[in-house]
Amino acid sequence: MLRLTEIKLPLNHAEPALREAILARLNIRDDDLLSFSIFRRGYDARRKDNISLIYTVDVTLQDETAVLNNIQFNQYITKSPDTSYKFVAHAPENLSERPVVIGFGPCGIFAGLLLAQMGFKPIILERGKAVRERTKDTWGLWRKNKLNPESNVQFGEGGAGTFSDGKLHSQIKDPRHLGRKVLTEFVEAGAPEEIMYVSKPHIGTFKLVGMVEKMRETIQSLGGEIRFQSRVEDILIENNQVQGVKLVSGEVIATHHVVLAVGHSARDTFEMLHKRGVYMEAKPFSIGFRIEHPQSLIDKARFGPNAGNEILGAADYKLVHHCKNGRSVYSFCMCPGGTVVAATSEEGRVVTNGMSQYSRNERNANSGIVVGITPEDFPGDDVLAGMRLQRQLESRAFELGGGNYNAPGQLVGDFLAGRPSTKLGKVKPSYTPGITLTDLASALPDYAITALREAIPAFEKQIKGYAMKDAMLTGVETRTSSPVRIKRGENFQSLNTKGLYPAGEGAGYAGGILSAGVDGIEVAEALAKDMLNL
Repeated sequence: MLRLTEIKLPLNHAEPALREAILARLNIRDDDLLSFSIFRRGYDARRKDNISLIYTVDVTLQDETAVLNNIQFNQYITKSPDTSYKFVAHAPENLSERPVVIGFGPCGIFAGLLLAQMGFKPIILERGKAVRERTKDTWGLWRKNKLNPESNVQFGEGGAGTFSDGKLHSQIKDPRHLGRKVLTEFVEAGAPEEIMYVSKPHIGTFKLVGMVEKMRETIQSLGGEIRFQSRVEDILIENNQVQGVKLVSGEVIATHHVVLAVGHSARDTFEMLHKRGVYMEAKPFSIGFRIEHPQSLIDKARFGPNAGNEILGAADYKLVHHCKNGRSVYSFCMCPGGTVVAATSEEGRVVTNGMSQYSRNERNANSGIVVGITPEDFPGDDVLAGMRLQRQLESRAFELGGGNYNAPGQLVGDFLAGRPSTKLGKVKPSYTPGITLTDLASALPDYAITALREAIPAFEKQIKGYAMKDAMLTGVETRTSSPVRIKRGENFQSLNTKGLYPAGEGAGYAGGILSAGVDGIEVAEALAKDMLNL
């Protein structure tokens, strides 16, 4: 099989055009081409009036050797790599113990799935509820201002990624094509097949709910056990070796192998690990607001006369600005045609995030607009100082919002002018329970406010209308990533605690659904090899 890259066709090309382009590239007749499949489809929108689709395809030929001999060297024609997944181990029937996975977000799901597929029959512990019950609790905050600290956007089956845009692209290096394994499992669970080839795949919340349930059923059918509402209170460690876990119920599960996939909001777990002496470091993260614009404005700015094209869908953006005060401001977790959601997991605090459905057809585009900070900015020099800063900012947002889980909000024009907002403009905020208009200047440290006020007009130069006075800012965005990194060695185990496998976003090793899934696979492989002494 051969792989052809950089096949460029018009946006609205006829269906036969791709086959014709393949024949022309290889200089072959139609009957020499047995079949082809699209490996990736992206687009080039640099010329808005002439947007092109760019394909990478894998082709099967009557006589591949003859074709290769007949064409001169061409960097756009190569042998197709083997992207199939190969298991690294398989458990014997008489395995003496079962591994434990803590957390059932994207990382925990794939760690559990891989362990189950390899025959290790993992026990998976999730502090929150199953996804359908969890969804009801989440709506309880969004519609009734009522928070369940153990079942919300952050905690429960599927993790924080369930209530998100469902983006499935990543910047990680992936020489073993593990991301392909993640996407394949998602398609098996009901995701649209297009996620295998579109350049910026996404799923959306409603589809993710059903997929998570199917993946749970697969794990269970392979002998895995999933326990909901089972919060781990302690990890039992003796002589720097994991001996088991203790649940809040008092139950102890003995094991020497624990995957720690708790997500970036498991603050009580971070505190427990710190007390236990597990090696951690404070790490940088980012803070800021959510910004909302009319999706039509973003579509027009990105796609010009092709705005609204079905293939292109709702436009996204990725922006960064380096400020005079040394800070960097960038867009984060951009959600085309989505909504801003209440994402707190602790009482008396307000946190925002973005979410969208597969259709991405809501009226607004939203994105985090955040400022990078480092441990030098934290209130203290201990490992949990970043977590304390998050809590301080979230408590302040709760206060500014009125103390009822409303979020503080401000129009961009007022924010740039340094005056409180008193009435909404053309952009209707999507955050529920609701918005309390105020002055966001006291919601973040001064250096962050200064940086944001510089960056927004700078972004206007890239996206016309970005600094529109009626655009909406909603605070605060604080959980862009984990405030700690639970360091691990080349064997994926904690630096000072054998048998503990820190994984995913909460441990500081992933950022998004795809990278978390890949990390879960790698950790599961390392754990399996260790259990079998491979």
